[in-house]
Amino acid sequence: MNPFQTLRFAFGGLAANKVRSALTMLGVLIGVAAVILLLAVGNGSSQAVKDSIEKLGTNALTVSSGSGFGGSRSGAGSAGSTKPLTVEDARALADPSAAPHVASVAPEVTTSQTALYEGSSHTVGQVVGTYPAYFKASNSKVAKGDYFSGDDVLASRKVAVIGSTTATDLFGTVDPVGKKVVLGGTPFTVVGVLATKGGTGFQDPDDVVVAPLPTVQNAFTGFGSVGQILVEAKSADATTAAQSEITSVLMARHGIKDPAALDFRVASQASLLTTQASTNKTFTVLLGAVAAISLLVGGIGITNIMLVTVTERTREIGIRKAIGAPRGVILGQFLAESTLLSLIGGGLGVAAGLIGSHFTIVGIKPVVIPESVVGAFAIAVVIGLFFGGYPANRAASLRPIEALRHE
Repeated sequence: MNPFQTLRFAFGGLAANKVRSALTMLGVLIGVAAVILLLAVGNGSSQAVKDSIEKLGTNALTVSSGSGFGGSRSGAGSAGSTKPLTVEDARALADPSAAPHVASVAPEVTTSQTALYEGSSHTVGQVVGTYPAYFKASNSKVAKGDYFSGDDVLASRKVAVIGSTTATDLFGTVDPVGKKVVLGGTPFTVVGVLATKGGTGFQDPDDVVVAPLPTVQNAFTGFGSVGQILVEAKSADATTAAQSEITSVLMARHGIKDPAALDFRVASQASLLTTQASTNKTFTVLLGAVAAISLLVGGIGITNIMLVTVTERTREIGIRKAIGAPRGVILGQFLAESTLLSLIGGGLGVAAGLIGSHFTIVGIKPVVIPESVVGAFAIAVVIGLFFGGYPANRAASLRPIEALRHE
């Protein structure tokens, strides 16, 4: 029997039990689609976080209070206590003789306040008090209006640049530039609206109000320590050198002798990307492993269905063997049927996975990994051959006389 005749008999066998064949294909379809979609969700999540980090700028460094990696919080200075970051620390980092690889420095204080405009109320996720250098270092571009200036900082003017989410929630379709909003009881004039950044997570990066540092300190936080210092290196290649200079300057200012006892942390976007990539790789592999279980279940379904098929067609097998059909023909026919089940089911699963990837899932836009499509389909075919092997071998091993007596 040639391969075309084998395929014709296989299609006939599947067509004879349409519902059973369709249910078996459905199991394979779900398995393949699950592998493609879950890996796409993991990859999409990784890409979204990566994009969010890169939007801050590849040459940005963040200095925050607390023990350094591997350090102790109690080893700073002779007093053995942690010193908070201050505006004076930021000024020291801006000294080109002490930190030649640093381009700009922006100390930050952060709070949350309720904003009011003509009866509209909105709780702003982040109210940031900082310097104009913040906008370039954080890759924050203005879509309308302009940034506030250094003179605004020196004069403690009540001006603000707002994010796109804040602008939409407070002003709707009205142009916010030039309008006054009351922020935590203090009136601010909006001088600019930031371009939309977008992103995922609990904190919306576009729900923000940025104002001069002394203005925010005077109105909300007080003139104490700053929450963090955003530093821009002169280039992406200079971030390592800038990080070393920041560490040296702050160790000297905080009276720290032991590098293992830092009371501050310096994080670069490169280190965040590396950590994120490692975490998401583990997450994606875990999702793939969970999805692979669906393929295994589909394979078990193929075995069960083919065993039932062999039992039902025992007399047919006996007749074919009695008139001279060799073992290889019987084996090939049932292997062809199980492989067709996985081929058709796998093909439909690929289509379902690719269609599903066009929709947002749990807030994440899936990004299909081409290798997962090829891999899932190939595994589905292998599963058809592997799990169909036992029933096919059982059918081929039947003795003609016993098969003909089967009722």
